[in-house]
Amino acid sequence: MSEEDEDQPPPKRPSPSAPADQVLDNVLETVLQFLDARRDRSAASLVCLSWHRAESATRESVAVRNLLAASAARTARRFPNARSLLLKGRPRFADFNLLPPGWAASAFRPWAAAFASGAFPALTSLYLKRIPITDADLDLLSRSLPASFLDLSMLLCDGFSSRGLASIATHCRGLRVLDVVECDMAEEDEQEVVDWVAAFPPEPTNLESLSFECYGPPVAFARLESLVARSPRLSRLGVNQHVSLGQLHRLMAHAPRLTHLGTGSFRPAAGGEEGINFGQMVSAFASAGRARTLVSLSGFRDHAQEFLPTIAVVCGNLTSLDLSYAPVTPNQVVMFIGQCYNLETLWVLDSVRDEGLENVGIFCKKLQSIRVLPLDAHEDAEELVSEVGLTAISRGCRGLRSILYFCQTMTNAAVISMSQNCPDLKVFRLCIMGRHQPDHATGEPMDEGFGAIVRNCSKLTRLSTSGHLTDRAFEYIGKYGKSLRTLSVAFAGNSDLALQHILQGCSKLEKLEIRDCPFGDTGLLSGMHHFYNMRFVWMSGCNLTLQGCKEVARRLPQMVVELINGQPENERTEGVDILYMYRSLDGPREDVPPFVKIL
Repeated sequence: MSEEDEDQPPPKRPSPSAPADQVLDNVLETVLQFLDARRDRSAASLVCLSWHRAESATRESVAVRNLLAASAARTARRFPNARSLLLKGRPRFADFNLLPPGWAASAFRPWAAAFASGAFPALTSLYLKRIPITDADLDLLSRSLPASFLDLSMLLCDGFSSRGLASIATHCRGLRVLDVVECDMAEEDEQEVVDWVAAFPPEPTNLESLSFECYGPPVAFARLESLVARSPRLSRLGVNQHVSLGQLHRLMAHAPRLTHLGTGSFRPAAGGEEGINFGQMVSAFASAGRARTLVSLSGFRDHAQEFLPTIAVVCGNLTSLDLSYAPVTPNQVVMFIGQCYNLETLWVLDSVRDEGLENVGIFCKKLQSIRVLPLDAHEDAEELVSEVGLTAISRGCRGLRSILYFCQTMTNAAVISMSQNCPDLKVFRLCIMGRHQPDHATGEPMDEGFGAIVRNCSKLTRLSTSGHLTDRAFEYIGKYGKSLRTLSVAFAGNSDLALQHILQGCSKLEKLEIRDCPFGDTGLLSGMHHFYNMRFVWMSGCNLTLQGCKEVARRLPQMVVELINGQPENERTEGVDILYMYRSLDGPREDVPPFVKIL
């Protein structure tokens, strides 16, 4: 070896490369970040173990649509980096008082405990729906959430009070969203009410959305006004019925960036309010460029009809208008509906009558979703809307995607017309409040109307039936409802054959809600091949037997079969009152009340 060779530095060794499986995981995680759809991500996680690990590590938005289907501990292990969490509790039929009180009273407690033990350290957003929540739960939650937490929304929840809200306001210092919507809050004596608005930090806040329209007691207005004034980013504000029109005027002056407004009572305070008049409310809606920025209006919980026309100033830019607490008349609707040419979502009471709906059909050509709710929900209530209003909507609003329509009578012709005029419907929920009502013009069952809906609206994912329906209607649903994911049936059908058509034909069905139908064990057992693919099955007031339900539980051990007895002790029978069946990754729950039997 020469001296020159000895002077040369030794060659550098190449740095060791990462293991092939680690490279694959890194690539997968990068790719999966571009998958947003829940079904796409779920499909990707089933490919193999490495895809499952990568999907777990990158999933930021997690939805548990049945709180009893997966435990908090399992969810936290599966998705440790979740930033947004949606939790749903009771099934929808609980809204109709079909579940006994206390059915799942402690369902949220394990989740609150999980947060306290450090689960979901990256969480920024929590959305809760139809879940019983106590003040203790909210207090534990508020003390346990990470400092990065921003958004809390509670919809149709119950059990908590002002104390729970005060805990959230006190401990979640960086809160951006606090929305309490349609919740049944615990009643409190006047002496027990806590001033939760005062619990927010005294310095400027990050609040962008604050909604408490369902909150029962009055809030201290001076505190509320101060909170709004020191929340410069506030774009959504929904106040309760104790906020008067004059107070709303003052709040709007402090919130120039509002895009969504829940108006409260929309009436001057008792005895009148100094300085508030029609012109000033018009100015309030016109100021700060609100005619161009306000896109959503709700509230009007005790509206003074003489002030209702003031909203016309902003109607041209509205995409959402909720009048479900305002019994407006056809003459009142006409004062502003002509300016609602950009409206996409409309909720009204049937007090608008057919004449009001005809005006909606004339002026709201961009409408995509409408709900016509009953002023009086009794079967023998006065008929205010009919097939005339439904036909007017379908003819005028051809881009309609979703409709919920309460009425007393209906015709097949009107429903068929809607299926032809609005073929892009995804949600069709028709509630004829009188049980077993046929087509009132011909006396025929409503089979052909609902048959036309599933035949002509190929994108339909949710259907609620009503009226006099025979097994033939369900034959149509099973044959053509191939995209259906949610089906609600009440007081319909002749025999088990109807249920067999549904379970054997609707291959994508996830949620099935049935009440007071003549379906028994034969119909139930016809769905054994499909139940594992469903989120839940609810059957109440049907002809099920204990033996039939036991057979389902025996053959499908990973399904939780709950038998719920909602009848008073002296009226209970040997039959099955309520069957609630759902998938669960963790088996039956432990907090079983005495009126529930798990097979």
